[in-house]
Amino acid sequence: MGGQMTELLKGTLEGVVLAILSGRPAHGYEITARLRKRGFSGLAEGTVYALLVRIERRGLVDVERVPSGKGPPRKVYSLNARGRECLDEFWRSWTFLAERLEQLRRGDGPS
Repeated sequence: MGGQMTELLKGTLEGVVLAILSGRPAHGYEITARLRKRGFSGLAEGTVYALLVRIERRGLVDVERVPSGKGPPRKVYSLNARGRECLDEFWRSWTFLAERLEQLRRGDGPS
C-alpha cells in the first residue's frame, strides 16, 4: 500500500476490524487473513494485534481463550454491545464523510 493509503487506513482500521468481528468471532490471525482476503494485502499482522489490544482495553470486544493444537491458547475476539455501538458510530461517520468527499470529487455542493 502507498503512503497515502496507509495513512487513510490508520484512521479507519478500527472500524474495519469491528465490522469483520460483527460477522462472527475470530482470533488475530483469522482477522488478518480476512482483511487480506478483502484486499488489505500490505497490512502487517503486528498492526492488527496492536489494534486488538487497544479495542480490548476500550471494552469493545469480549475475549475468550480457546485451546490451540499448536501452542498456547488463542484469544478469540467477539464484538460486544459497546463495540456494536462504536461500529454504528463508525458507519455513520463513514457515510457522512464519503458523501462529502463524493460531492467534492464531482465538484458540486456548497461553494
